[in-house]
Amino acid sequence: MQYPKAITKLIESFSKLPGIGHKTAERLAFYVISDMKDEDATKFARALVDSKRELFECSKCAFITDSNPCNICADEQRDTSILAVVESSKDVLSLEKMQSFRGRYHVLGGVLSPLDGIGPEDLGISPLIERLKNEEIEEIILALSATLEGDATSQYLARLLKETGIRITRIARGLEMGRSIDYADEVTLIRALEGRVEL
Repeated sequence: MQYPKAITKLIESFSKLPGIGHKTAERLAFYVISDMKDEDATKFARALVDSKRELFECSKCAFITDSNPCNICADEQRDTSILAVVESSKDVLSLEKMQSFRGRYHVLGGVLSPLDGIGPEDLGISPLIERLKNEEIEEIILALSATLEGDATSQYLARLLKETGIRITRIARGLEMGRSIDYADEVTLIRALEGRVEL
């Protein structure tokens, strides 16, 4: 059976979300059409559009925000001498949930992945180097996921930044190999940060 165009487009839209297969996309589409109140559907659609229009990257750390600088960069109570380098804004949120890291962040926007055509020039490495020239950083924590790409990116950054004289550490292996930071629980993240090692 062929669905009306509006349903087909809605299913296709849901299918583009990570982890959503065709069957789940169908279920979500029919939930929106049949079970969701009109006002809730309108709020949902507005929230999607507003998030794309109103959010942008902080000019300092590249965290997704609605103010510039972001709340973390603007917080004068944070330790400006420690910088955690992470892959994405989701990783910042994961680390912030544990409420024990009081430094600042730098979001790379990904990791090195030659197979996907992602090289150093595609990441926020140049802005990181500029920050190091303008800020008094004493320690850089490489808080990247324990994947092959995360490891390769950490090693690349460690070699690149070694000449700066800044202490470079990496979060400990409290994270399983192949697991992303945003899926780790708070205790694992706390142990990983506390057990970081120098590179």
